[in-house]
Amino acid sequence: MVMALPEYLFMSVEDYLALDDNSHDARYEYLDGEVRMLAGESTYHSALISRLGAMLGNALENSSCWTYNSDMRLVLSESYYVYPDLSVSCDENDHTLDNSILHPCIVVDVLSPSTEAIDTGEKLRAYLEHPTIQEYVIVDSLSIWIEVYHREEDGWKFRTYGPNSMVKLEHLKIQFSVDTLYRGMDLQATRRLTKRKKANNQRNS
Repeated sequence: MVMALPEYLFMSVEDYLALDDNSHDARYEYLDGEVRMLAGESTYHSALISRLGAMLGNALENSSCWTYNSDMRLVLSESYYVYPDLSVSCDENDHTLDNSILHPCIVVDVLSPSTEAIDTGEKLRAYLEHPTIQEYVIVDSLSIWIEVYHREEDGWKFRTYGPNSMVKLEHLKIQFSVDTLYRGMDLQATRRLTKRKKANNQRNS
C-alpha cells in the first residue's frame, strides 16, 4: 500500500517522523532514508484487508494479542518505518504506544500493481530480518492467491494457498478459508480493468 512520490524524498529520521506525525491528510513510510507516501487502493484491496482483519480479530478475541490496521506504524529498525495493511502483536508494550508497534508477530500486506514489487522484495527482506516477526502473509488482490512465510528454527518456510484451501498461521494456530476471504470478488474483471488502465496510461504517456 505504498506509492513513490513524484520525486523521491530523502531526509533524516527526525525530519521524517516530524513529517509523518504532523501530517493529517497522508501517511509516509521511511525506507533507509527514502520517504514514500501511502496512497489509496482498490475496493477489493480494502475489502480484503477488512475481512482478514475481522478473521484475525475473531480468532484472537480471547487472547492477549491485538490486531492492528494500517493506521499503526511498524518500526522495523532505526531507519525503516512502514505501515503494513495488518499486523498482530502479543507484546503488552505495543498495546500502550500511541501510533507505533515494535514487536509484531504477524504482518500482512495485500498486494496491488503499485505495491507488489516492494512488498515482495525490499519489504519482504526487512520483515524476515525482524526478530519478533514469525509470519509474513501476502494476499493478492488480482487473483485468488496467498503466500505465507513462517519462521522455523532452521530458517523460513514458504507456503502458497489457492482456491478451496485453508490458510494456516502456525504461530498463533489460526486458520481461515481462502474462498471465504475472496467471496463474491470478480477477479477476472478486476484484472481486465487493471490491464485497460495500464494500457491507457501507456498511450497517454
